[in-house]
Amino acid sequence: MSRSDLGSKWAELRFAVIGELLARPPERGELQKALKELAAKTWLTPSGEWKSFSLSTIERWYYKAKQAEQPFEILRRKVRSDVGCERVMSNALLEELGGQFASYPTWSYQLHADNLKALVEERPELGYAPSATTVRRRMQRHGWRKRPKARTEGQKLAQQRIEALETRGFEAEHAHALWHFDYHQAKRKVLLSDGTWIIPHCLCILDDCSRYVCHIQWYYEECSETLCHGMQQAFMKRGLPRGWLSDNGSAMMAAETQSAARELGIVHNTTLPHSPYQNGKQESFWNQVEGRLMPMLSNVEVLTLEFLNRSTLAWVELEYNREHHTEIGMSPLDKLLKAHDLSRSSCDAARLMFHFTRTVTRVQRRGDGTVSINGVRFEVPNRMRHVERLTLRYAAWDLSRVYIVDPRHHTTILGTILPQDKLKNADGRRRRVDAEASEPFTPEKPKEELPPLMRKLLSEFAATGLPPAYIPHTPSNEEK
Repeated sequence: MSRSDLGSKWAELRFAVIGELLARPPERGELQKALKELAAKTWLTPSGEWKSFSLSTIERWYYKAKQAEQPFEILRRKVRSDVGCERVMSNALLEELGGQFASYPTWSYQLHADNLKALVEERPELGYAPSATTVRRRMQRHGWRKRPKARTEGQKLAQQRIEALETRGFEAEHAHALWHFDYHQAKRKVLLSDGTWIIPHCLCILDDCSRYVCHIQWYYEECSETLCHGMQQAFMKRGLPRGWLSDNGSAMMAAETQSAARELGIVHNTTLPHSPYQNGKQESFWNQVEGRLMPMLSNVEVLTLEFLNRSTLAWVELEYNREHHTEIGMSPLDKLLKAHDLSRSSCDAARLMFHFTRTVTRVQRRGDGTVSINGVRFEVPNRMRHVERLTLRYAAWDLSRVYIVDPRHHTTILGTILPQDKLKNADGRRRRVDAEASEPFTPEKPKEELPPLMRKLLSEFAATGLPPAYIPHTPSNEEK
């Protein structure tokens, strides 16, 4: 609260104490009785404390307000006579302060003031020792502001950019034209099913134009797997955006993430290194998470990841997305509905999982018709044993889905391969290679895994919007 606001609050309190006496003046001889009744009451001060005032104090306020043409203004706190004036610092002392800042740009204003005080004691001819407030004002006037210590070349370049170029806010004109996404590390731990405590990471995907939260979820860690998992949910719920904005984290720059952005037609922009202010809307949202959501869970002694996610989604959908946002002048939901929508329809979940993969080339081993991916051997179908180099797509965290794709069009799936089952191969039975390899290769139509009735039931159940009636379980060895 500023000084002017604080003065107004105190004036309101004093006027509330004596306002009744001014509106209904007491009869002759009844003033002291009325003052005693007011002195016996307690009042809530602007500092949040309950306080009573003496009879003489209330009497002084009463006569000042009664005789003034503007009672409210006369009850304000007295303004200092030297307000708006600055104490003069000698040129010699100001030069010492400038040299001190040049040598120690990371010092606080108080530390600069304390050092000037010690310098004045050594050299009295410099004048008096200024207060920390005076030092702060003089340093701010000359642009001598505290600078973070630059430890790397990238941090130095970022600092130079801030000092050389002005910083401007921006906003997308249309909904889903630009999404922000970032991770945030919680300030408290959650308990896993195996009895271990971890600090969860929150992934939030935010629309720039409307500030609408497209998806938010807490995970065990920040990695490309969790990013792709959360991003796929955002696509299925909100559609495909036109652009992304993120920092240069390893998950954001992973091959799987870059592949999905390229193939889905999403322009991926990144902030400059060591410049989190460029993603300021996302950073501002984390303040609300820690300032409003997490305090409501402060009394939950054993906080689990499942309960934290349910609470976060409830808070986002029913409060944040629907509450008035000061910057846009309405709620994020209203802004999203009023703005022009640039989103596109998303493909199905299986196709999205395929897009979030990396592309590699492997040479087929002639001896057993296998290829190696991350130290795991995969068997190539006999009909493709004549292909020397295979173009494969896979996600680093999921080797259960490895696709063989057309080397000219990496989005055309030719088949899938599975890891080698050495125990099954130990039965000694082998198929003839020559007969199958001599036949011309024609991709077979993939067999339907589910019959029509089951596909119909699953489709109708998904249309209800109801969640499956079961609790997902993650094996303990996969939780970390």
